Amino acid sequence: MLLEVSGVSVTFDGFRAINDLSIAIGEPELRAVIGPNGAGKTTFMDIVTGKTRPDEGRVRWTSHGIDLLKMSESAIARAGIGRKFQKPTVFEEQSVRDNLSMALKNRRDPFSVLFWRIAAADHARILELAEEIGLSNRLADRAGALSHGQKQWLEIGMLLAQDPRLLLVDEPAAGMTPSERAHTTDLLRRAARTRAVVVIEHDMEFVRRLDCRVSVLHEGSVLAEGTIDHVTRNQQVIDVYLGR
Repeated sequence: MLLEVSGVSVTFDGFRAINDLSIAIGEPELRAVIGPNGAGKTTFMDIVTGKTRPDEGRVRWTSHGIDLLKMSESAIARAGIGRKFQKPTVFEEQSVRDNLSMALKNRRDPFSVLFWRIAAADHARILELAEEIGLSNRLADRAGALSHGQKQWLEIGMLLAQDPRLLLVDEPAAGMTPSERAHTTDLLRRAARTRAVVVIEHDMEFVRRLDCRVSVLHEGSVLAEGTIDHVTRNQQVIDVYLGR
C-alpha cells in the first residue's frame, strides 16, 4: 500500500471536519473522491500534504510505513507527494517550456542552482511532458496566453516533472470545456498507469469517464466505496449527495 490513512480525526473550532477517516491508496491506482460540500475532501488532502495536523490517527507512506505526521510540508513534497489545487498556479510571464524546465526534478542546493544548465536529457523530458499534456505546439508561448484548461494541463505537467508517486488533484474539470474535460480524463488516466492519482471532483460525468474506484466522503468519513455504478446505487449516497 502506498498511502494508508487510519482512524484520523480533526476538529476546527468545535466542528469535526474529519471523523475517524480510514482510506488506503495503492500504487499504481486512480481514485476519485466525491461527496457533498463540507464532507472533508479538501481537509483529507490537507492532512496528507502536512498542511493540517489531525487530532488523532495515523498517516503512513509507502510499504516502509513512514509517518507523514512527523514530516513538514516541504519534506512530504520531497518524499513524492504532489498536489494540484483547483485554481491553476503557473508562471504566467514565462513560456510553457520554461515552466516545465523550472519544475524538473533536479538538484536544487545553492551550488547546483548557481551553475545549473539544462541538459540534453532535460530537453527530452520537457518534450515528453509537453506531448503527454497536449501542449507540444505551445512550448514557446507565454503560459498566461493559455486557456484555463491548458493552464490546468501545464500545472499537471509541472507536477509530473517532479516524478511524484502520489498526485492529488482538486476539481480538475471545473471551468473546462467538454473537449478539455475529455483530454483531462485521458491525461489523468495515463498518469495513473505509473503512480497513484487521487482526484477530488463534483462533476459526476467526469468521474464516470475516469472509470476508477470511488470513495464517497460524508461528515468526515468514508460513506461508501467501489465502482461508480456501485456507489451511485447506494441509498445513503443518494440521500446525502446525489439526491440533492
